Amino acid sequence: MLSNNASIIKTGDWIKGESRDGELVIGYIESPLFDGAVNVTVVNSDNKETVGKTIQMLSKRVKKLPDSMVTNREQILFQIDLALSTGDEEWFLELSSKLNSMRQLAEGVHLTK
Repeated sequence: MLSNNASIIKTGDWIKGESRDGELVIGYIESPLFDGAVNVTVVNSDNKETVGKTIQMLSKRVKKLPDSMVTNREQILFQIDLALSTGDEEWFLELSSKLNSMRQLAEGVHLTK
């Protein structure tokens, strides 16, 4: 049976949690499982050996991170790096489009001065 937390977590959600060894894990849900666990692709952790790997975690030990609104160039560049490292082409294209829109807006501001 899924816990209340697991019912709101879905594939692609960013989470933070604690591994069974007590290490902090930040990553995203690769897939929810039906036994009260989730597969998490680790982006950052106290245990550097797990970074970049997919691990199973109990859904009761993870918390969904709030969706963030990207508002500056540095955040978009960081997320583009994440998209590249995870092989997420759709996200990469979406972020690249946002970055290009920001560049065009900035060029338009310079032209009107």
